[in-house]
Amino acid sequence: MELTHINEQGRARMVDVSQKQETFREAVACGCVYMKKETLEKIREGTIKKGDVLSVAQVAGIMGAKKTSDIIPMCHPIMISGCDISFSLDFEKNRVEITATAKTTGQTGIEMEALCAVSLAALTIYDMCKAIDREMVVSDVMLMKKSGGKSGTFERNT
Repeated sequence: MELTHINEQGRARMVDVSQKQETFREAVACGCVYMKKETLEKIREGTIKKGDVLSVAQVAGIMGAKKTSDIIPMCHPIMISGCDISFSLDFEKNRVEITATAKTTGQTGIEMEALCAVSLAALTIYDMCKAIDREMVVSDVMLMKKSGGKSGTFERNT
């Protein structure tokens, strides 16, 4: 498979998408923050001193999606038509599960925006809870599904 982000001199470049068709594109990414049971309880109860952890993480994740091209060097700035993040508290595995869905109609995919949304939401959870739990682990960030564009649909087999 040929790498599309490398020019003839072997240096990084931004892929030219000017000749690609605009299509509806959607991507879903997920990730987890593992933590102590007590930390998860405090998130559920809303007793973390910095505030409502999941509300702040929601906003941070959406902001992360919007700023993706600012932090990933070869990523195209794209018009995001929608971004949503959901959280699930898993008390069996002591973790917060994060799912981000991002949508656009354009010439290039929106996978990186969904992945950035999950990552920033997870890092925000870590930041807001680190005073009581420095052993948290951000993990399992992955693309679950993407649709649209020339490469079609991808769906992770879990």
